[in-house]
Amino acid sequence: MRLENKVALVTGAAKGLGESIVRRFVKEGATVVAVDMMPLTYELNNVVGYEVDVTNREAVKSFIEELEKSYTIDVLVNNAGITRDALVHKMTDDMWDKVIDVNLNGVYNLTKYIGPMMMASGNGSIINIASIVGEYGNVGQSNYAATKSALYGLTKTWAKEFSRKGASVRVNTISPGYIMTDILKTVPQELLDKFAKMTMLGRLGEPEEIANTALFLASDEASYVTGHNLSANGGMRL
Repeated sequence: MRLENKVALVTGAAKGLGESIVRRFVKEGATVVAVDMMPLTYELNNVVGYEVDVTNREAVKSFIEELEKSYTIDVLVNNAGITRDALVHKMTDDMWDKVIDVNLNGVYNLTKYIGPMMMASGNGSIINIASIVGEYGNVGQSNYAATKSALYGLTKTWAKEFSRKGASVRVNTISPGYIMTDILKTVPQELLDKFAKMTMLGRLGEPEEIANTALFLASDEASYVTGHNLSANGGMRL
């Protein structure tokens, strides 16, 4: 029960990595505020679902104002993200803008309110979900790589900002490798095999393994870890 009596807010929580993180946190005793643009695909005790567009700043502000009437957020997981892939010379402005808006502005919109709230309460853990693509880049993902790389700078900056005045607010990043979510299940098997061979462990990751990584950073076991990027990629070699 490493998150007993803690309240966690997880974005992009309807499915995939977000759902796995929600399930892991609940198992460890947390109450979870699960946020997504779509309804949750599951029901769990101690999970409260909210449909919120993280790119809509007024909607986020109203949501936070309503939320703080009932909850004090101990853990924030900025997981919401999308892809709109294309080679840069074929990428439309709309493809660029949508990925920037969700993956980067969405993180800013939530953290600008919750970070100071954690600072005022004296403690908290903020976890930004980046990607191996942010570390190494990837053909056809200029927009996605830009947003995920940007999270490293935000993480280090916020780790400094929110720890001022003696507050124990920790801010860290997780960079997953290739994880078997629904998106990867549409990829041809020969490509999946290629990705697996690029890792030192010789396999792709499971969503639960990223959830376990998030659990560590959310818990008091990581009480001396901040401003850090934790690469959970099976030893990916690019």
